[in-house]
Amino acid sequence: MKQNFEAYTADDAWVWKTLFERQEKNIRNKSAKLYLKALDEMKPVLNAGQLPNFEELNAYFKTTTGWQIEVVPGLIEVEEFFDLLAQKKFCSSTWLRSKNSLDYLEEPDMFHDIFGHIPLLSQPVFSDFVHQFGKVGQHAKGNLQLQKELQRLYWFTIEFGVIQEEGKIKSYGAGILSSFGETNQIDLQQANFLNFKVEEILQKEFRTDVMQEDYFMIKNFEQLLSCIDGLQQNMKRRKVLEV
Repeated sequence: MKQNFEAYTADDAWVWKTLFERQEKNIRNKSAKLYLKALDEMKPVLNAGQLPNFEELNAYFKTTTGWQIEVVPGLIEVEEFFDLLAQKKFCSSTWLRSKNSLDYLEEPDMFHDIFGHIPLLSQPVFSDFVHQFGKVGQHAKGNLQLQKELQRLYWFTIEFGVIQEEGKIKSYGAGILSSFGETNQIDLQQANFLNFKVEEILQKEFRTDVMQEDYFMIKNFEQLLSCIDGLQQNMKRRKVLEV
């Protein structure tokens, strides 16, 4: 599939501009510094003034971490998703929410996928984590229990991860950064913030239809990369990976 850039309407442009401007202002003191750095660096190809053009974004990534955007019609199978991550391909929808649904959607749209996920993929430490996560996921093929555990780790890091910076809890997960309300919930600390423990996360259930009550807090992004080793050791003990 490809993005049909010419098919977007004036309403789409309004929704993108409104969401981008509102959230960019909202997250300035609430998101991880690495995300803000990435968003600022990507201004020429990712900004409020123009709907995201995937060809331009892909050209940008060829000069940085090598990711490419893979257009998908919606949610895809877990095994296919892991395979794409292992190839440094990140899935994105091309549709945008309507003017009447600015604040909440259960299924991710282009604003969630591009504004929320894409900037951090331009930063080497986060890029490496997501890439290695995809490679680990490839070893879970046919193992429904392990797939479920990896989905939990994805949920509590890449989607709803938080980090402690300078004594404050900041957001880096795409599900938070693309949500006006959830970003503010984190900033007001109206939730439970737990220490980042991979074994605990792998057993932690989550819901997709409400704001999160529990978040797992990292101390730095290198901690995410380190957890890949823990995952691999866990899989070796369970004989999912060869020793």
